This record gives sequence, C-alpha cells and structure tokens, in this order.
Amino acid sequence: MLSVRLDKELEEELEKLAKRTKRPKSFFVKEALREYLQDVKDVLEAKERLSDPKRELLTLDELKRELDV
Repeated sequence: MLSVRLDKELEEELEKLAKRTKRPKSFFVKEALREYLQDVKDVLEAKERLSDPKRELLTLDELKRELDV
C-alpha cells in the first residue's frame, strides 16, 4: 500500500475526471504511474544503448532503404 499527497489543483482535477468517467481515482493514478515508469525505462535504455560502443548506427537514407520507404 502506498499513500500519496497531491496538491489541491491536481486532486481536484483527478476528482473531476473520476466523477466524469465513473472510474476510481486510483485507476488514473495507477495508469499514469505505469506510463511514467515505462517512459523512464525507455529513456534509461536509450542512454545505455547510446553509450554502447558496439552499437550500429544507420543514416536516415540507410534506414529508409531498409524499410523500403
């Protein structure tokens, strides 16, 4: 279990959305957190790949040829 304190404006916005959609506030908090954590993971993975000396880079033209676009 986790408790989170929200500022007044964010709490009000969340409350309105929950009422409007008839979903619990926790649904939106969980979804937002899930998306945020995935974004952070993606950024970290991108940084790791950039620092990998074995990475293979393609130019835009090479990528277009590979994708046949």
